[in-house]
Amino acid sequence: MFWMTGPLWAQKTTKTENIVLITFDGLRWQELFKGADSLMIDDTGMIESSGSLLADYWHPDPMKRREMLFPFFWSTIATQGQIYGNRAFGNRVDNQNKMWFSYPGYNEVLSGFADDERINSNSKINNPNVTFLEYLNQMEEYKGKVMAFGSWDVFPYIINEGRSGIPVNAGFDLAEGDDLTDVEKTVNRMQQEIRGPWGGVRLDPFTHHFAMEGIKKYKPKVIYIAYGETDDWAHGGKYDQYIWSARQTDAYIREIWEMIQSDPQYKDKTTMIITTDHGRGTNKSSWKSHGASVHDAGEIWMMAIGPDTPALGEMKNQGQWQSAMVARTIFQLLGMDYPNEKAAPAIKEMFR
Repeated sequence: MFWMTGPLWAQKTTKTENIVLITFDGLRWQELFKGADSLMIDDTGMIESSGSLLADYWHPDPMKRREMLFPFFWSTIATQGQIYGNRAFGNRVDNQNKMWFSYPGYNEVLSGFADDERINSNSKINNPNVTFLEYLNQMEEYKGKVMAFGSWDVFPYIINEGRSGIPVNAGFDLAEGDDLTDVEKTVNRMQQEIRGPWGGVRLDPFTHHFAMEGIKKYKPKVIYIAYGETDDWAHGGKYDQYIWSARQTDAYIREIWEMIQSDPQYKDKTTMIITTDHGRGTNKSSWKSHGASVHDAGEIWMMAIGPDTPALGEMKNQGQWQSAMVARTIFQLLGMDYPNEKAAPAIKEMFR
């Protein structure tokens, strides 16, 4: 694996100055690479009414199905960036951790290594590990320019908001301050009026629009956005909601990318990385779940687009990648060595 050495900034040759990291909770690689699952798309036990997804999401060709479900991923990132995790080609992406559920997965992505001894539940405990977000926020170049938004109310603990000093708007947090925009005021009101079906996870539109306003208003250099609906709809066995939410998240990510590319601060100077915290089971029963007892629930995916990421598209070379590689890769893109020696090597293809 490749990574840079030497003093910070001294050897920076990359064009990336800003990072957008996005996680897509519990989205399987099967839907990403093959579209809607034939086992579940017309199952009345999992969708509102039989056949309700067929017109918009079904085609006998899985290459067409995936484009119907994720038009931005397969039109833009597949032509301008890199997508990892299609196991049909032996391109394997897995969790390094063996827990295969959310907090361990997010810790791995954000800190660069698994910590199964200490991070082994979804409890609201402050993360003892320092995330790449916190490392950056300690540097003069990035101090006060790192922000995070998430749908799950555990993210302030995963990011260790109190210790890191990073503002985290997650769960049912509202936008705060004396200078709220009209959009922030409206989203605040709507979030208080539309609670959603889950106690600890808000609906993703609130997370998305808070994040969009945060980017416009504060111009952060590093932003982390964590969408959560897909995992919760899947736990409820609602395949139609899972699919609709996946399609909407693709549209949200397109909106973020297009906004970035229209802003001189970000255009052609920003890398966007997208991944998931864990996988899921593969049949009608296990699909609803994940965790160490669910076979294949550690199988994941990741993708990137930006000025330092060659347009290699869908990666078809055999090999093994892990979500633990994300943190070091971000530092490499910013022209720095990652401070924590535990972190996994960077993803070398992104620098070719």
